Amino acid sequence: MPFKHVIGLGVAGNFAGHLEQAGEAADFVAVKTEEAIAPKAIFPFYVPSQEAGFLSTYPLCNNTIVPPNDADNLQIEPEVALLCDIQYDKGKVTALTPVKFAAYNDCSIRKPSARKISEKKNWGQQTKGISGGMIALDHLEPGGVLDRFRIASFHKRGDQMTRYGEDSPVIGYSYFHKKLLSWIIDRMNHQKDEGPAEDISAYLADAGYPNQALISIGATRYTEYGETHFLQSGDTSIVVVYDGEQYSQETITEMAQDELFSDKGMSVLIQNVA
Repeated sequence: MPFKHVIGLGVAGNFAGHLEQAGEAADFVAVKTEEAIAPKAIFPFYVPSQEAGFLSTYPLCNNTIVPPNDADNLQIEPEVALLCDIQYDKGKVTALTPVKFAAYNDCSIRKPSARKISEKKNWGQQTKGISGGMIALDHLEPGGVLDRFRIASFHKRGDQMTRYGEDSPVIGYSYFHKKLLSWIIDRMNHQKDEGPAEDISAYLADAGYPNQALISIGATRYTEYGETHFLQSGDTSIVVVYDGEQYSQETITEMAQDELFSDKGMSVLIQNVA
């Protein structure tokens, strides 16, 4: 459990069109943002503190998804996750320094009755996906290594494999580079417990101000297939974050079909649905 002492956070609404496809745009109607393209909120999916209730359950796994007992509308959410060092001053976050990145599945229940985003994110152990193959990050500025990468995802059921999310460039995120980090720091310090959002600064305090955060920075748009097909027991979910200068979309699709990937220039997450 390599991230047991790391707080887990996610960014909601950082890829244009995803919230609408997921049927979640209405949750954020009352959320005011500085500009139309801005993400809506950050949310916790894991807090290393017994004070955090259900969020204290460690949900991350690199090979399995355990579906909830009371929901059948579970979807893959293909993302990039950043492992960030956190600096504080008098209980306030002053800096986030991304050191690694990986393929991530923010696997989510479509739960219209949920009061908070986090209620759709952590329903027990093995409910989130993080690749075991993290890639070192030089920096999160224009021209950095991550700018070359793309996000692809696939769904396998029996012998049928289908692209689940649109193959998307990482630089297609609405907020990225320093703008994203500055916005996340602001939300970690100032986001209030209102609407679907939660007070992240309180969770940081409960967790004893952890040294690192694992931050998923937003799910891509779905293909038509992905928007209308949900995970079932026996399915396989694949998320690949790959160097678009080394590999073509066609090559990644062929690798996904065989579940045989290179160990260079990509981070791969393959999860079987229990």
